[in-house]
Amino acid sequence: MGNYHGAIASAAHRGFVPATSRSHALRTAHTTVKRTAAFTLAELLVSVGVLVLLVLLATQLLNSAATITTLGHKQMDADSQARQLLDRMAVDFAQMVKRADIDYYLKSAQTAVPDCTTCTSQTGNDRIAFFSTTTGYYPTPSYRSPVSLIAYRVNSDASSTNPARSYNKLERMGKGFVWNGVSASYSPIVFLDSATPPQNTIANKWPAAVSASLADPDGDYELIGPQVFRFEYCYQLKGASDPTGGSPHNSILSDTPWDTRISGHTAVKGMQDIAAVVVDIAVIDSKSKVLLTDAQISTLASNLIDWGTTSCPSCPTLEQWKNTPGLLLTQWRAALDANTSLPRPVLSGIRLYERRFYLSSPILLTP
Repeated sequence: MGNYHGAIASAAHRGFVPATSRSHALRTAHTTVKRTAAFTLAELLVSVGVLVLLVLLATQLLNSAATITTLGHKQMDADSQARQLLDRMAVDFAQMVKRADIDYYLKSAQTAVPDCTTCTSQTGNDRIAFFSTTTGYYPTPSYRSPVSLIAYRVNSDASSTNPARSYNKLERMGKGFVWNGVSASYSPIVFLDSATPPQNTIANKWPAAVSASLADPDGDYELIGPQVFRFEYCYQLKGASDPTGGSPHNSILSDTPWDTRISGHTAVKGMQDIAAVVVDIAVIDSKSKVLLTDAQISTLASNLIDWGTTSCPSCPTLEQWKNTPGLLLTQWRAALDANTSLPRPVLSGIRLYERRFYLSSPILLTP
């Protein structure tokens, strides 16, 4: 700027630039310098627009990351719950006592057989009770036998004495037995003592083991699946040749714990016809569960059909049930996808699982 003014002044001094022109040139140069030192309104608007766009993009990225993280935590929550439960079941089923002279409490399309006097056709959440050589809760610190009564159920109502008790949650009973003859106050494992009722059955000795609503007087139930609201199982039959002749029977799924296709097989007989117990569960993560009432969870559980249901318009046929593995989970998933009464974030927090628990050969087929 100084050089420019000097040049003008020098030119004017030598007579090349008039005084008025010199003054005008000085004012023009000063104005030009002032204009180039600031942003125009258009430049400011463009800058603000770019800044807003960058903030918007950053916000969207953060929201997407938060959503993905939340969904991941929900899935991990449900997975950890299911893994704990299914691993515990694997131990119990692997050590099941399989004898023809003891009682079972199972689901069955056929009832009142000698070794399953309390077999019932169960609607909704299933229940199961059997003897197993796993550790349970013992009434005394000594004289512990190696056998326990194992039972699984989803408690269907709140206890009148404790309204907060395990409503719509899966419980496990692990009732440890003492040796026979130790005490008259505690019943040991019982054997079927006659061909006709009344017999020493699980139902008449330990009614809490076969009920979904009665409180457990001995306190042997534990909460093992607080987020499991639906429990269903069926049986995978081994398949065998019929002694009367004909082609061998293939392995199929069934809701009766013996193979009705084979002549003379009309009872559980130590689970001799069962290759595996197939368990299906529905789990809702803790964050989604708090958004629902107990009544809504009960309604949601009732919308997930039982294995073998053929009465609804879109239900599979009985042959499809028998010969299609994983069909129950498919039906449950379709029911959840078709649900419009519950928010989608809640439904997206529900996970479905299926596992087969293979059984070893029966220990003793006592007639």
